Amino acid sequence: MRTKPQFLMIQGTGSHVGKSVITAALCRIFANQGLRIAPFKAQNMALNSYVTSDGCEVGRSTALQAMAARTALTIEMNPILLKPTAEKNAQLILKGKPYADVAALDQFHQNKALRALKWDVIRDALSVLSEDYDLIVIEGAGSPAEVNLREFDIVNMEVARHTGAPVLLVTDIDKGGSLASLVGTLELLPEAERAHVQGFIFNKFRGDARLFDAAIEFMTNKTGCPTLGLIPFDTTLNLMEEDALRWENHVNGDPEIDIAIIAHPYLSNFTDFDPLMLEPGVMLRFVRSAAQLGQPDAVILPGSKNTMGDLQQLVHSGLAQCIQDLAKEGLPIVGICGGYQMLGRELFDPDEVESNQAVIEGLALLDIVTEFQKEKITRQVKLHLSGQPPFFEDAEETVAGYEIHCGRTQPVSAISNPAFFSPLSQAEEGAVSDDGLIFGTALHGLFENDLFRRRFVNVLRIRKGLPPLPKALVSFRNIEEEQIENWASFVAAHLNLEKLQLILDDFRKL
Repeated sequence: MRTKPQFLMIQGTGSHVGKSVITAALCRIFANQGLRIAPFKAQNMALNSYVTSDGCEVGRSTALQAMAARTALTIEMNPILLKPTAEKNAQLILKGKPYADVAALDQFHQNKALRALKWDVIRDALSVLSEDYDLIVIEGAGSPAEVNLREFDIVNMEVARHTGAPVLLVTDIDKGGSLASLVGTLELLPEAERAHVQGFIFNKFRGDARLFDAAIEFMTNKTGCPTLGLIPFDTTLNLMEEDALRWENHVNGDPEIDIAIIAHPYLSNFTDFDPLMLEPGVMLRFVRSAAQLGQPDAVILPGSKNTMGDLQQLVHSGLAQCIQDLAKEGLPIVGICGGYQMLGRELFDPDEVESNQAVIEGLALLDIVTEFQKEKITRQVKLHLSGQPPFFEDAEETVAGYEIHCGRTQPVSAISNPAFFSPLSQAEEGAVSDDGLIFGTALHGLFENDLFRRRFVNVLRIRKGLPPLPKALVSFRNIEEEQIENWASFVAAHLNLEKLQLILDDFRKL
């Protein structure tokens, strides 16, 4: 007879304290012990998402955790996803598919029926995972001590109580105030919920750890909870932390190629561009204004959860005109998903899927039009290159990725110049300009394809008079796996795993 699974929950004193990467590290640590591990996050609010093999949309951080756990990603690991579409609204995705657009008041305060529905989804997902795994490592969201949201918080202590999971509280010591954050969190929790908190993890510590001994002793005496880990600030960590966009520039070595990424207000899937940092000499800049754009070597328009609104913002900020001017000068321009749609002539929204405007003009850099439809396409795909040089040269080359979009994009004329071709569906995908320097695609994960990424960078280098990089490719998948393993080893070296196992054993007996 199969034993019941164990549960371990990682909560935090706030957002962006490191819950996601600590969860990923624990998934790999326990997987390395031979256990069957699954990550779980009941509800995630994020514009970074991923697609399972069966076409369900989940948070990108959960996909990373599943990789760390060495298990197949399933919708049960993140059954509810919220994708902000405006300041006070979000798209609610239940079990991987769009369910409704919800207002913040409905989401957090007024709609008890919605809360009941979501809790049923969460409970069912946990039940399914419990059949297949030895240990489920659960990630909370934000803080469990938001008293104004407690009645409708189904992500933190509600899940801990339901599963009987011990909770480790993570705090970011680099931000300051971590001791007060931990004590304050415990003080705001009801007694029954405080009983679940079994230890603290201080994340991003700098300096001599011996200087923190007195603080650890104080916290133990003050709260009765032990400190299980003091994790140093790892400057080499390049895993996606939470869903926070890192706005600073990123440079791999001496900057030789300057790539400007347009930072839309509702920018989504910004991790699409992380693989470019594997290429020597590449600098990535997130640009929010015309003054910041300058004269880059290429411009990338990324995805957006509010394509129509972000396009209008592009026009109002002056960035649209700057991009059009750079295109006239022969600068390479790339659009991914929503950014691809923006490069076309017009965007139609007859059913008000994204806005209350029936049609707006695009940047007219590609001969395409887009119409938004209520049904969202979410799928993994494998495509052959079919565009023209300089970025599309080898018709035998394939790229893999995933699509998440409501817009259907079509060429304006009968004679099209697609970027890719699907041998399975015989469908064309993407578009390329006549000179080959402007292209767009709905494909997320494009630059995770090593050969395509290297060619893209080498084209930019050659155009700038720089020698191309050698043929030896950097494997994105191998690097990602190496980073997960190194991070897990790093955390394990600074975590009291024996104490953690005792905590798990004690809770199993309850």
